[in-house]
Amino acid sequence: MTFEQASLLILLAAMLALFSLSRIRIEVVAIGGLIAGYLLRLYPTDQVFAGFASPVVITVVEVLLIVQVLAHAKLFDKLAARFAASGRSGFTVIASLSAITGFISIFMNNIGAFAIMLPATLRISAVMKIPRRQLVMPISFAALLGGLVSLIGTPANLLVSDALAKATGTGFRFFDFAYVGLPVAVAGILLMAFLARRLFAEADAQPMLAAPARQVVTERRIPEGSPLVGNRLVDCPGLFAIQPHALIRDGKFVFGPLDQSTIEAGDTLLAEGAETVFADLAASDALVAESHPNGLQPDFVRIEAVVMPESTLVGSRIRSLEVFRSRGIVVAALSMRSPRIEGRFDDLQLSIGDILLLEGSREAVAEALDECECLPLATQPSVDAVSNAWLPMVVFACGVALSAFDFAPPDIAFAGVVLALALLSYLNIRQGMADINWPIVIMLAAMIPIGSAVATTGTAQMLAAWLSLIVPISVPLAGIALLLFIAMALTPFVNNATVAIVLSPIALEFAQAAHHSPDAYLIAVAAGASLDFLTPFGHHNNTLTMSIGGYRVSDFLRAGGPLAVVSYLLTLLLIALIWL
Repeated sequence: MTFEQASLLILLAAMLALFSLSRIRIEVVAIGGLIAGYLLRLYPTDQVFAGFASPVVITVVEVLLIVQVLAHAKLFDKLAARFAASGRSGFTVIASLSAITGFISIFMNNIGAFAIMLPATLRISAVMKIPRRQLVMPISFAALLGGLVSLIGTPANLLVSDALAKATGTGFRFFDFAYVGLPVAVAGILLMAFLARRLFAEADAQPMLAAPARQVVTERRIPEGSPLVGNRLVDCPGLFAIQPHALIRDGKFVFGPLDQSTIEAGDTLLAEGAETVFADLAASDALVAESHPNGLQPDFVRIEAVVMPESTLVGSRIRSLEVFRSRGIVVAALSMRSPRIEGRFDDLQLSIGDILLLEGSREAVAEALDECECLPLATQPSVDAVSNAWLPMVVFACGVALSAFDFAPPDIAFAGVVLALALLSYLNIRQGMADINWPIVIMLAAMIPIGSAVATTGTAQMLAAWLSLIVPISVPLAGIALLLFIAMALTPFVNNATVAIVLSPIALEFAQAAHHSPDAYLIAVAAGASLDFLTPFGHHNNTLTMSIGGYRVSDFLRAGGPLAVVSYLLTLLLIALIWL
């Protein structure tokens, strides 16, 4: 093993560990690894920032811009409203919504497809009295499955196609992934529709817009005559089903053991409990919120919104949310994915997947959510909704056709779509570029030179030789089965683009050892990198799913485990039948 190979393996292991821990921002880890690779002389100076000019990165940016337009178009909200009136059965509803989500995900990134369908799905949950736990996880997994079908469905597909083009001169065509991806997606969607009704049947008694078991944190005042007055904090969980975290009197914390702290009229209580419990306490005047300046206005609304991965609110404390305060919007309650309650309500720090309950005028809330990149979970008209929802889709379909029939490469075809949408005033490119999730793009671009070094330093060849001692990689199906397993084992902890970058050079070495075309091996890498169903933190969709649907970690294992096993076996079978 050479110094370059050893240092590259150590660098990759360190970066994968940091990515999985999520303690440091992903773009910081990626840029740090990029600079470290240069200092270790793993690639020359002119290759350090080559990833930022890669057609893969450019295509991802273009698709993210297009997704912004399609999300504002509310096209699928309108279709879902008609669907909700159809009166179909539970299995049909879950399968149909998942199929629509999967279809959308064929043509855009997974989280974009999930974000477009989520508000419509929650509305259907409320109207058709289907618990959201039976709907949210299936559409999230359907978005991941839909990404298996096309070249642009997920960055992993673009990356393995780029690796194939560099190795053979020709990359995958637009729908080459569909031979394996489409049957796997269909089988996965049907399996999840079957499992969801059985695994999450316990929630069917309370099909509310808000998940019945969701816990929220809020700060409320104790009025005169409240039944809480005179009770000790230690008695609150048993008597009132809320967990107190702090008692404030005259602007100061009341310290002391819970069994010695007694509630008085005029106190302010910071507590955690179910949304329905706080609603009942408010109805009985046991707890009251501070009067809202917009409460009597005709357009006053209460809207739930989830903090998306690209939101500017991630890491901010409630007291610093000027985007709401400047518009007279109040954060009334917060459902936290990982509660860490210190200080007062305004001191709470936001993270991806947290759900805010906002109160204010409808137009102000819509503008604020658009500015800070949070996704509204309640139905509301967008202040800048696109008047003709179909025209942007037609323009996008033209770009897909140009790429699918090889009239233009994806980066050129979708550049034309972006230009057309801008000329038609559907897309403000300056604003759109500001709204892109740049940490993901930077991470992708920074990882490309490091992934290339796996091949240029001979590391891929060395790893392939090591693995050949364990698995007979000279047998094509054995090597493909191993690659698919490794990819699926890594992707719950590391983003799928990184998995594709790291494993693509190894796949090429496996193919060379077996004296076989690399197509099948790279298809296995792309599929395995996207089959991420086992943890709530492997993919942003899963993180949001856990928060919005009120799932537990074990729910991902119960539902995602069978789906992962079936997907693995079916993918391996299809690759053997079609690509070998």
